[in-house]
Amino acid sequence: MQKQSLLIIGAVCVEPNSSAAGKRMLQLIHQFLERDYQITFATTTQKSENAFDLISLGITEVLIELNATSFDDFIKDLQPNIVLFDRFMTEEQFGWRVAENSPNSLRILDTEDLHCLRKTRELCFKKNIDFSVDALLKQDITKREVASILRCDLSLIISTFEMDLLKNTFKIEENILLYLPFLFDEIFKHQQKKLKSFEERDHFIFIGNFFHKPNVDAVLTLKTQIWTTIRKQLSKAELHIYGAYMNQQIQELHNQKEGFIIKGFAENANEVVENAKIVLAPLNFGAGIKGKLTEAMLCGTPSITTSIGKEGMCGNFPWNGFIEDNYLEFSEKAVLLYNDADLWEKSKKNGFEIINHFYNKEKNGKLFFNKLDEIQHNLLKHRTHNFLGSLLQHQTIQATKYMSKWIEAKNSKK
Repeated sequence: MQKQSLLIIGAVCVEPNSSAAGKRMLQLIHQFLERDYQITFATTTQKSENAFDLISLGITEVLIELNATSFDDFIKDLQPNIVLFDRFMTEEQFGWRVAENSPNSLRILDTEDLHCLRKTRELCFKKNIDFSVDALLKQDITKREVASILRCDLSLIISTFEMDLLKNTFKIEENILLYLPFLFDEIFKHQQKKLKSFEERDHFIFIGNFFHKPNVDAVLTLKTQIWTTIRKQLSKAELHIYGAYMNQQIQELHNQKEGFIIKGFAENANEVVENAKIVLAPLNFGAGIKGKLTEAMLCGTPSITTSIGKEGMCGNFPWNGFIEDNYLEFSEKAVLLYNDADLWEKSKKNGFEIINHFYNKEKNGKLFFNKLDEIQHNLLKHRTHNFLGSLLQHQTIQATKYMSKWIEAKNSKK
């Protein structure tokens, strides 16, 4: 029996040690490998020094070109059973080519997070105005991303908040959406006991990719609004800042005397998080699931974040620490949690319960592949019922397709 084949079109190379998006993609890859899929990973970006070696997993890596018929030839020859687009921009660029040249391929969009939600929140934050659905609806990026979701056979939504937003605000049919958060192994009692105790840990930590603007803003918030208050009460405590792609603005915040320590890229993120007593993440805007916060839970490290940080992550389960939007209260809760061993232990257990309930790899993986089987066996009917999606595939409104063809023609004359 011939293996099922998967083509992943990546927005960037897979960097699990640099970003939550990289971890997410590797989790999805492992799900397909466990089911014996033959995988090709294609991207327009050159391989970075932090990129994961997919070839070591038996995956074929391919460099593809934007606005070029070479991709048409590539996809015609490959004819994958499934095409997975990494973020909506890759679907815009290559979705129509896949639809034309490999029409029987099931098309999946992994949103990572709703970019339109994150960008609109950032815009509102910069303008010092409250985020609103009206503001979200006005953005061009919202129209682009929702159109991309509609064009695909299935979109993977990582946050319960975003799932509700798409169903209730944008009125997208649930049969083309699937809630699929991060995928983790269950944390059993004997594993929980092996993690470092309250007494074995020191200091606070922040970790994140600094290409990601919410992380830059969060560290600036820690420096200017929060850390001084904490340090006054905990004179020996330090705040360690880790992350990939640190810019000069972040590096210049380093101050040994104040205990504000810029550490740089973490070769082993789990190790540094497990050694810390508390994760601080004052996120003022953003979307999706926050990798730094699930990582904290996995490492048995309580966290303090904002309502934006917690959003869509734990339902009605108690948080593994505190949720605070007021910076002074945020600081006070950090001191309280740092000093109270019983509260710290209770918070740690809350994190394990969240991971085991919401992010169970086995349970969510089965739901994912059951959904894929259902669509694959009824693909024509599934697409017929997705009327808005078929409408957006119609030739008269495929602006991105004809823009690409124009660029292609222009390039060929050079």
